[in-house]
Amino acid sequence: MGVPISQMWTVASYVLGKKIRGVRRYPIVLMLEPLFRCNLACAGCGKIQYPTDILKQNMPVDKALAAVDECDAPIVSIPGGEPLLHPQIHEIVEGIVARKKYVYLCTNAILLEKHLHRFKPSKYLSFSVHVDGLREEHDEAVCRDGVYDVAIAGVKAAIEQGFRVTTNTTLFDNADPVRYRAFFDAMTDLGVEGMMISPGYSYEKAPDQDHFLKRETTKNIFRRLLDNPDRRWQFNQSPLFLEFLKGDWDLTCTPWGNPTYNVFGWQKPCYLLQEGYTETFQELLETTEWDNYGIQSGNSNCQDCMVHCGHEPTAVDQTFGSLRGFVRTAQLTLFGAPRRNDRTPPPPENTIPAPHRLPQKLVQLETSSR
Repeated sequence: MGVPISQMWTVASYVLGKKIRGVRRYPIVLMLEPLFRCNLACAGCGKIQYPTDILKQNMPVDKALAAVDECDAPIVSIPGGEPLLHPQIHEIVEGIVARKKYVYLCTNAILLEKHLHRFKPSKYLSFSVHVDGLREEHDEAVCRDGVYDVAIAGVKAAIEQGFRVTTNTTLFDNADPVRYRAFFDAMTDLGVEGMMISPGYSYEKAPDQDHFLKRETTKNIFRRLLDNPDRRWQFNQSPLFLEFLKGDWDLTCTPWGNPTYNVFGWQKPCYLLQEGYTETFQELLETTEWDNYGIQSGNSNCQDCMVHCGHEPTAVDQTFGSLRGFVRTAQLTLFGAPRRNDRTPPPPENTIPAPHRLPQKLVQLETSSR
């Protein structure tokens, strides 16, 4: 796995401690959104469709760090929007690192090379660069030509300056597994520490509503994508979650495992659904009807969701909290998954929809930091 030993040990100790104390619901990753503003308007994104007055807001540093302390998860992911547009993002990161929390700053990398001087390399900090495939796929996904080359330049600069760098990739139903396997090769050759992959969530406000994945299509694509992987590939994810994407391991959703805090407060119930807010993390845990979410609930918003932020914490919980999960993770880590020809054959090539062109040149909300 593309995860440092120190980070795995920190998470394992944290999970085991919760298990020993009998804590049923606990966070593993805090999704901290210090702003919604972005310098891209991607066709599959439902996070930037807010009025201008909301998009201009920046979360104060003290509020961001108070949320980190209140939640006390061992890992903090900083999505957005584009976090590098926040004028004090380096202060937020410094505060999290000082608390010895592992922080993943998610960025489209348009501004990465320009702002690297604001940060210091640390084992606690990783830039998680959003790259949705090779040049053609990525530039289509973000609805602007040339962004792939800028992102790759940012990745190279960060690695050269000693920063941890990972990638995160969202797949839709036009994904060609052959092309994405080549993408994994390219990112590996580039020298990234690990890669994160996930199917896209069907945001109601996303401009493109036609290419979100259904559950069975997700499994078909990820089987072809991940079967017989190159041993060089390193994924910054639990092996159990990757097996889940292929339909080879069952995971329920634990939305409290990756709680979200943004400019409105603690978002109910998760990063993907917006059904109200609470003032405190404890209120979020105690007042949310958790049984109303996940595929087993019958909630229509959850039936096709296999996104990492709901299921990765379940995978981590099973890895370090159950003998079966730990043994399976060890097998997958040491020996890899069984070859597909020993199991059900992969779906034929023609079950994957042909590539399409996403809407181009959507309105750009912001092009540079203020």
